Amino acid sequence: MSFKRRSLQGAAILVAAVPFAVGAAWALQAAPQQARPVQQAPAAATPPAAQPAPVAPAPKPVVQQQAPSNAAPPPEPAPPPAADPVPAKPVATTPAKPAEPAKRGRYGVAIIQALDKVTTETMRFEVPVGQPIRYKTLVFTARACEVTAADELAPDQIAYLTIDTQPKALPGRAAPAGRQVFKGWMYASSPGLNPLEHPVYDAWLIACKTSAPVAAGPSK
Repeated sequence: MSFKRRSLQGAAILVAAVPFAVGAAWALQAAPQQARPVQQAPAAATPPAAQPAPVAPAPKPVVQQQAPSNAAPPPEPAPPPAADPVPAKPVATTPAKPAEPAKRGRYGVAIIQALDKVTTETMRFEVPVGQPIRYKTLVFTARACEVTAADELAPDQIAYLTIDTQPKALPGRAAPAGRQVFKGWMYASSPGLNPLEHPVYDAWLIACKTSAPVAAGPSK
């Protein structure tokens, strides 16, 4: 009897505990669950990340410019001078002779024209080189008669003359002494360049010629 009683008491206790257990379970489910702090193990110190080594920039490709096909090749460098060069012996050169100027043409006769200022009489006559020719009281002597060379700027004909005055002797009287009234070059193209200065007569060069005159000259 005592065993059955104990069994019944235990069963009653078990039946009474079931609703309590069910209520407690429901309360636990309804109450907010507080999470317990989880102690995490300290994280191991991570080593510093290795910095990447600097990368050198890639070299730029060199573009070679092609020379134009028609361009001249570059000059070759001059060879270095030889050590202790032997001085070359000077070569004797003959100096070039300067070109000789053209010579003037020389003629044997000078053609003169004279003027008597008192009578206005004119006369043209020839004076051979080296032979005196009288015109009234004047005596003309030609020393040279030339024509300019081809390389001279102005073509001309020139004569070197001496003119003396020699009055004629009167009957029974001695001839007066003569004197020179002109000496120099006369120019055919420029009669006034070097003229005869005489109070009575005037004379100038006309030209030069090669042949001797037929007559000896005026005798007046």
